[in-house]
Amino acid sequence: MARRAEQYTNLPIVKEPMELMDFLVQKGNMSRNKVKTLLTHRAILVNKTITTQYNFMLQPGMLVQLSKNHHQKEFKSAHIRLVYEDAYLLVIEKREGLLAVGSDKQKEMSAYSILTDYVKRSSKQRRIYGVHRLDREASGLMVFAKDERTKQNLQDNWERLVTERAYVAILNGEMEKDKGVISSWLAGEQLLVAHTATNSNGDKAVTYYTTIKRANGYTLVELDLGNGRKEQIRLHMQELNHPIVGDTKCNIEHNPLNRLALHAFLLRFHHPVTGELLNFETSYPIAFRQLMQR
Repeated sequence: MARRAEQYTNLPIVKEPMELMDFLVQKGNMSRNKVKTLLTHRAILVNKTITTQYNFMLQPGMLVQLSKNHHQKEFKSAHIRLVYEDAYLLVIEKREGLLAVGSDKQKEMSAYSILTDYVKRSSKQRRIYGVHRLDREASGLMVFAKDERTKQNLQDNWERLVTERAYVAILNGEMEKDKGVISSWLAGEQLLVAHTATNSNGDKAVTYYTTIKRANGYTLVELDLGNGRKEQIRLHMQELNHPIVGDTKCNIEHNPLNRLALHAFLLRFHHPVTGELLNFETSYPIAFRQLMQR
């Protein structure tokens, strides 16, 4: 059956910098409540890309459109949740067990492949770019860019743009301290394996931890990365002699959750194009809360 052609209403070309909400109210002659409804239903496109943030900063020359059959572009996936989208970025919540980005040797489904299929609905020429890593076994928030310039900007200025990046984890054993900091040197090896190293051949890695709850022989902690290095959290928890539940590299056979108990729940960063501070936070996974019930 032939797919119905997408239908749009084009608004006047943007003439001056202006927030998307103000532009739609002024140029679209609609109420703010109407605009919020359209944004929620993913019916607003900027430069042919669905945009859901009401205060997205428009620039001169941009094209704003209203989709008349926007339901065809709705994002649906059992493996990732689309948290935020604009003309430059996608922020998602990834489920555990899903590759973030595949490789020549790993051609199975990944967050990258799912999102690529999604953006190609608007244009076959569109693509996405991975910005940072998240272990396959972990879940949580990730950022993807819609163009190479935005990706490079984010990567080159990651430590300046990202103001907070936090994880929640369940550790084996009950932690002695309520909070603390771990600082060491980590170096990458083949097969994406990292190890504790000296400062002569490694990168400085700092992790701040706060104990949230102790129960049933486990500890629920929040982890704030002073910076992000390969396998940093796993290695630092091992250094504390409290490895993450489900960490197969620690040779601990008991895994009550059948997954790695690590979730990226908080991400705050300045938009690489608009400079706006974006805040994203998810709840703890249900399985984490259940394991920690007394």
